[in-house]
Amino acid sequence: MVPVIALVGRPNVGKSTLFNRLTKTRDALVAEIAGLTRDRKYGEGKVGDYPFIVIDTGGISGEEEGIDEAMAHQSYQAIQEADIVFFMVDSNAGILEGDRVIANHLRKSGKSAYLVANKIDGKNPDVVLGEMYELGMGEPLAIAAAHNRGVTALIEYVMEELHGKPEEPEADPDEWNYVWDEDEDGNLEEVVHEELDVKGIKIAVVGRPNVGKSTLVNRFLGEDRVVVYDEAGTTRDSVYIPYERHGQDYTLIDTAGVRRRKNISEAAEKFSIIKTLQAIQDCHVCILVLDARTGIVEQDLHMLSFVLNAGRALVIAINKWDGMTQDDKDRVKTEIDRRFDFLTFADMHFISALHGTGVGHLYESVDQAYESAMGKWQTNMLTRIMEDAVASHQPPMVRSRRPKLRYAHQGGSNPPLLVVHGSLVNDLPEDYKRYLANTFRRVLDIKGTPIRVEFRQGENPYAEVKKEVRHRSRRRAEAVERTSNKRRIKQEKVQKGAKKRNRSG
Repeated sequence: MVPVIALVGRPNVGKSTLFNRLTKTRDALVAEIAGLTRDRKYGEGKVGDYPFIVIDTGGISGEEEGIDEAMAHQSYQAIQEADIVFFMVDSNAGILEGDRVIANHLRKSGKSAYLVANKIDGKNPDVVLGEMYELGMGEPLAIAAAHNRGVTALIEYVMEELHGKPEEPEADPDEWNYVWDEDEDGNLEEVVHEELDVKGIKIAVVGRPNVGKSTLVNRFLGEDRVVVYDEAGTTRDSVYIPYERHGQDYTLIDTAGVRRRKNISEAAEKFSIIKTLQAIQDCHVCILVLDARTGIVEQDLHMLSFVLNAGRALVIAINKWDGMTQDDKDRVKTEIDRRFDFLTFADMHFISALHGTGVGHLYESVDQAYESAMGKWQTNMLTRIMEDAVASHQPPMVRSRRPKLRYAHQGGSNPPLLVVHGSLVNDLPEDYKRYLANTFRRVLDIKGTPIRVEFRQGENPYAEVKKEVRHRSRRRAEAVERTSNKRRIKQEKVQKGAKKRNRSG
């Protein structure tokens, strides 16, 4: 079995920094802000031939209230799931009451725990580590995660106790990705890490803050996997959660809510939004969650615009539908019909993530949208569809000539890209291009995903010959004109000479 290592400790002791070091990624947000991490975040690492799983958790202070209590619950769940616990303390702050609370919990849990003293750089280890023995967690292991000091020795020591001394890893260019990191002196160096094995259909749950995204994620999973609290901005990072349903693999991505740019002031929130936009680019299907109580606002349209520009398949979930009066429901439906009249391809579901009403039907739309986005079609089929569309409605004349559409083929997936070749296709009006796109969508039964049709105008193989002919004709005309001018000038001179002789005689 692959060992699971949970990183626990008080807020801002460096758990996310160590997570990034162990996984050799930058997946976890890192900032000098206490409580930045709120949900459990999983990553993969490897020492020699021995892989391991790391869980980043939120800080535990021992005096949790409100949202901090939900964060602590996530951390305690991570301890239960883990085989090994890295109990991290801040060597700058020393031992505080929160450290004693965590130590007591670890002793009762019976987990294999290691006391890790972080931020040891620039200090005398003998002096700093002395007071940490009072926790009764054994000998503290000193590291400086921010400068990558002692991290390799830490994980090798732990894995050696499990498996014996690990072998040195060999970098395979076909299996490893290269990224930049800092060495012990703070200089950039190249390190390697393995890709996180994300399987199945990747579903990103996106929307404004406090519309119920995390509640929907927990409802999908059937457990309190991410922190849910009645406060905007609860989720701060994009959390990838692989799971299986009815034999189908999925990866659910819980994202941070995106507010209007003028309302964003904290640097941490800016990074959270970047993570959300990256998750949209990385996913196969986006579930855009709207709040039925507040209706559709401009920020919903901005989020929708980004999803469509990214070309991702789309499912719309109108949440908090329970408990609304019929008049309010009719008002919301009327507003949706008016503002989303162009979204004829996307399925809409009226759900209650809190009570689970209508959530199961989202899978039907997600699966259908994924199949459409990743569909493959043969060239002869697409060409026949195009020819039938042209036969039903020919393209309009362009400069007294009618464009000719020769053949069509598929140029890509997610979103489907169809390429049409012909002459004068660059001059086709936009309404005819939309007609062709809608014809392809209807005949191929493409649902839940935008479709892109690209037109490529073939070059005339005789263009160079025609150019040369025109060039020769122009040179011949210029030569004839020069000869004619010479004759004219010569005739004028003869006429002037004759007139002069007549006057003198």
